Amino acid sequence: MSFLAPIAVPAPLTARALQALREDILAARLAPGETLSEAATASRLGLGKAPVRAALARLGEEGLVQPVPRRGWVVSLVTVRDIHEVFDLRLLLEPEAARRAARHPHARMGAEALARLDAVCAAGYRPEEAETALGFLEANRAFHVAVAELSGNARLARQVGRLLDESTRMLVLGLRRRDRSGEMAHEHRALIAALVAGEAAQAAELMQAQVAASRAMVLEALTAPDAGLAV
Repeated sequence: MSFLAPIAVPAPLTARALQALREDILAARLAPGETLSEAATASRLGLGKAPVRAALARLGEEGLVQPVPRRGWVVSLVTVRDIHEVFDLRLLLEPEAARRAARHPHARMGAEALARLDAVCAAGYRPEEAETALGFLEANRAFHVAVAELSGNARLARQVGRLLDESTRMLVLGLRRRDRSGEMAHEHRALIAALVAGEAAQAAELMQAQVAASRAMVLEALTAPDAGLAV
């Protein structure tokens, strides 16, 4: 019998830096166009330069930051082209995922899990606090990925998840200016009903409308004259 308490193994420093920076960028605490120096970032996070340098390189591969000679790194801008490309792909994949999910034999069972996820979304968020919007969007992401998983195509679900990750920052910026939580909760409930009823065409139509409404919200918010954002 061992009397030694288990020792918690700390997360690798690079992983800690990566998680902190990614959350700051997605929550727009680090704004599009903001410059990041390795030294200042390491000091702020209480880490060494090496893990911060590795984390920034990884975020560069993800397209969230870009290297700038002699300046360090800059948080990538959110462009209108980015918005259209991400949401165009979501409109291609997610309605088809919903169509297939409605035809899946386990759709009714899966709908119970979707209802629980929707309850988290229905709680809404506070537009003035990016952290609450990020939590709301994490629940919304889980809802959409769960629908895609019900399609029975694991690769389709993974692609949907990646696109939702890419759209998170866009949606955080958009939700600051307009609270769509009530609308989205209503949309989710209608979609769950269509999945339970096995109405494939209706499920696809509802998903298409949801994704299109999110794109319209983001475009409206980020292109408003008083938005104060570089897009």
